[in-house]
Amino acid sequence: MAGREADKDQELKLLGVWSSPFVIRARVALNLKGLAYRYVEDDLDNKSELLLASNPVHRKVPVLLHDGRPVCESRIIAEYVDEAFPASGPRLLPADPYRRAVARFWASNVNDKLFTTWIHVYIGRTSEEDRVEAARQVVAVLEKFEQAFEECSGGKAFFGGDAAGLVDVVLGGFLGWLRASEVMCGVAVIDPAKTPLLAAWADRFAALD
Repeated sequence: MAGREADKDQELKLLGVWSSPFVIRARVALNLKGLAYRYVEDDLDNKSELLLASNPVHRKVPVLLHDGRPVCESRIIAEYVDEAFPASGPRLLPADPYRRAVARFWASNVNDKLFTTWIHVYIGRTSEEDRVEAARQVVAVLEKFEQAFEECSGGKAFFGGDAAGLVDVVLGGFLGWLRASEVMCGVAVIDPAKTPLLAAWADRFAALD
């Protein structure tokens, strides 16, 4: 999904690095909401003064600046733009309190379960066998998201129903890296045989503008 160009006086600015799945997540949320914003590429080896001033606690991307005020952390950014711009694009969170709680639960699990398992494909696994085993553990986690999709989607195209919502944004930001894991390890991470609903969802999500 390409970022929309912002006007000179645009009030939204996103600080990021192109390869970060967390930055991708923030960009997806902004694009789904149809919001114009200015994207500023940062350098994590030589962090800008703007980044350090905007996120002095964690000193990392993404950071969304709205009228100069910083909003940090990708999932928080997604929820923020949904609340700050309710009339723009589809709502990322359901109106129903219970469905909203369920969406937040599964969005949290992307970081708490999927990311913490997936990162071992790249870090701390020195042998090919170890990386393959880590990829298989990712598959096991994704089988839980197969169940989540069935619960959240109500038989529709996305976790959010007819339109992509918070869980779609949070999980979708990792799709590129999950596909890269398949190439690296030779393991079908998103396997149509094991997670057919999730595999079909991934194709639909990747086709979004």
